[in-house]
Amino acid sequence: MVPTGFSRRRLLQLAGGGFGSVALAHWLGEEPPLRAASPAVLDDGLHHPAKVRRIIQLFMNGGASPMDTFDYKPQLARLHGQMLGPTEKPEGFTAPAGAVMQSPFEFAQHGETGRWVSSVFPHQAAIIDELTFLMAMTTKTNVHGPASYMMNTGFTLPGFPCFGAWVSYALGNLTDNLPTFVALPDARGLPYNQRANFSSGFLPVRHQGLVLDAASREPIPNLHPSKVFEFAHGDADAQGLELLDRWNRKHSMERPFDSHLTARLASYELAAKMQLSAPETFDLASESQLTLEAYGTHQKETEDFGRRCLLARRLIERGVRFVQVWSGPSGAANNWDNHGSIIGELPPIARSVDQPIAALLSDLFARGLMEDTLVVWTTEFGRTPFAQGSVGRDHNGGSFVSWMCGAGVKQGVAYGASDELGYQAVEGRCYCYDFHATLLHLLGIDHEKLTFRHAGIDRRLTDVHGKVVHEILT
Repeated sequence: MVPTGFSRRRLLQLAGGGFGSVALAHWLGEEPPLRAASPAVLDDGLHHPAKVRRIIQLFMNGGASPMDTFDYKPQLARLHGQMLGPTEKPEGFTAPAGAVMQSPFEFAQHGETGRWVSSVFPHQAAIIDELTFLMAMTTKTNVHGPASYMMNTGFTLPGFPCFGAWVSYALGNLTDNLPTFVALPDARGLPYNQRANFSSGFLPVRHQGLVLDAASREPIPNLHPSKVFEFAHGDADAQGLELLDRWNRKHSMERPFDSHLTARLASYELAAKMQLSAPETFDLASESQLTLEAYGTHQKETEDFGRRCLLARRLIERGVRFVQVWSGPSGAANNWDNHGSIIGELPPIARSVDQPIAALLSDLFARGLMEDTLVVWTTEFGRTPFAQGSVGRDHNGGSFVSWMCGAGVKQGVAYGASDELGYQAVEGRCYCYDFHATLLHLLGIDHEKLTFRHAGIDRRLTDVHGKVVHEILT
């Protein structure tokens, strides 16, 4: 009998690697350990052939308004000014619902598919035929923190592993020189829930996201010894690290159930390797002037998000499996939480991401990386079709939009629909469970088989829910 808190994976590791682990798994009537000795073993998927090896997630923090971006609702103009919203303030609304408000932005049809796109996204409109839309995303809450947890971890409460951590746990790394999961937050600050969005939860700590400050001259602090301590270089540095490694491993062997210790060892080993690989990865000066301009790194309003999109491409190109690029910090300003004025607040945040996103997709296609890379665009919830104040929009978990682009998905397809106001999802409703199940499926993972025993429960990213949205898959 396996002792309480002693994972099946740990038992298999202690029993021996390679064929020994597989044989023991067979004797126990279980599958082989998720993380194979060689990362290449899992390149084609864990449970079925994978179509995706790497994912870049673009997260619009604050709740991007669907009816002002991708979900055209002509009825809003006809019903503008009418009081059709709920008479009592719903939970999570910050104010009572006002009158129906039409979008202040022009919509037009684009591409061969004729999809409607708002004027706030001219660059994405130009590549609209490449995108695959989930038009009826929905969530259980209208509150930023719980909604962000839900879109990242599948639960509205803290303490659960995020999607990137599950992917790291299931598939492992594609390279030994860079992290498996990297988060690139907005230069102005972390999103709602701070670093908890990148947490490994109850999974081993080594699977948490590495948070990089892309705006800093030193994106990874303390990667190199300080010049102040001249003795911490050369042979002295190597000898000190070797001694520290022996102490740490001895300490870890005496405490086999503490994943913080093994995570720390792994982080030290990775840091040593990144001293060689990271400087080249973060050196955008090696990119052509044409590429830098395409991503908007020369313009103030697009410089930060553009640099991080370009860095995301360089990271996945060098073997990072999962990269999150965040737009907007937490708080009431400089993000997608447009309570005060959809007219004044949405255009600048939209401009900051539109050109870089289009450049990222075009760059990935041009380099052939889209053959096994998927880019996803999402947010934690939508906005109300009813005015807040005079020209703002309140929180709305009833319906919002996500899109995908790249390997394994049909181009130019839209799945699901919201009602005529864009208030509630009515057709092809998708929760985070379905979203995550679909992404895992593309990575070669059956979301019902990816489990981790915690507190007597076989936990899943998708909890007890989730269906793969086959309608959008190739």
